[in-house]
Amino acid sequence: KPKFKLQESMLEYSTGALVDADVLLYVTDVVETPTKNKEFLEKVAREKVPIILVINKIDLLSGQAELVKIVEEWRALLPQAEIYPTSAKENFNVDQIMKRIVELLPENPPYFGKDALTDRSSRFFVTEIVREKILLTYDKEVPYATQVIVEKFDEGDDEIHIMAVIYVERDTQKGIIIGRQGKKLKHVGIEARKELEKFFEKHVYLQLFVKVEKDWRNQEKKLKAFGYLD
Repeated sequence: KPKFKLQESMLEYSTGALVDADVLLYVTDVVETPTKNKEFLEKVAREKVPIILVINKIDLLSGQAELVKIVEEWRALLPQAEIYPTSAKENFNVDQIMKRIVELLPENPPYFGKDALTDRSSRFFVTEIVREKILLTYDKEVPYATQVIVEKFDEGDDEIHIMAVIYVERDTQKGIIIGRQGKKLKHVGIEARKELEKFFEKHVYLQLFVKVEKDWRNQEKKLKAFGYLD
C-alpha cells in the first residue's frame, strides 16, 4: 500500500501504462519479498502481452539453491513471465535481457525522425543526472525523499550555466545532503558536472542548493508543481 501521495500517483501511472505496453518489464531484486506488491502483480498477470521479470542483485546470494527458491516464489505469482536472474553490478545477463526485449517488440513506423535523439528537454536530463548522483552518494531513505528542480538553464555556444535546487522533507535530511563542511553536496555537484559536460559536450557551471519542503510527497500542490500530477 502506498505510504505517500507521490507513490499513489506513480502507481496510477504504472497501472495506466499497462494498457499501451507491448512488453512488460518488471524489475525486482533478491531482497524484495515477492508478495510485497501482490495487488499490482495480479494486475500485471492479467495482461495479455509478454512479461519479462528481472531479478537483480543475484551477486548477493550465497548459492544456487537460494536463487532457485527465489525464482520459484516469483514464478508462482507470474507463471507466464520469462525470468532473468541478473546482476547489474557485474553486468550478468543484461545483454540477454536487452536482446529479448528487442525480439518481443513489434515493428512499427518510426515515431521520430532519424536525427531526433530524444523528445525530452535539456532540463529533464539535468534533473535525472543530479538525481542519479544523489542515489549513488547517499544511503537508505534520504535519496527517495529528494526532488531536483532546475531553476536556471542558460546555454551559450561553449558553456552552460545551471542552477538546481534539491528539495528534501526535513531539516535533518538537508544536513545529510549537504554533509560535513558541505563535502557531500560538493561531491554530488562534481560528479554531476562531469557527466553533464560529457552529455552536452560543453563546459558546465553547476550550482546546487538544498531547500526543505516539509512532507512534499504528501502535498498535492507540490506534486503538481513537480510534475507528478496533472
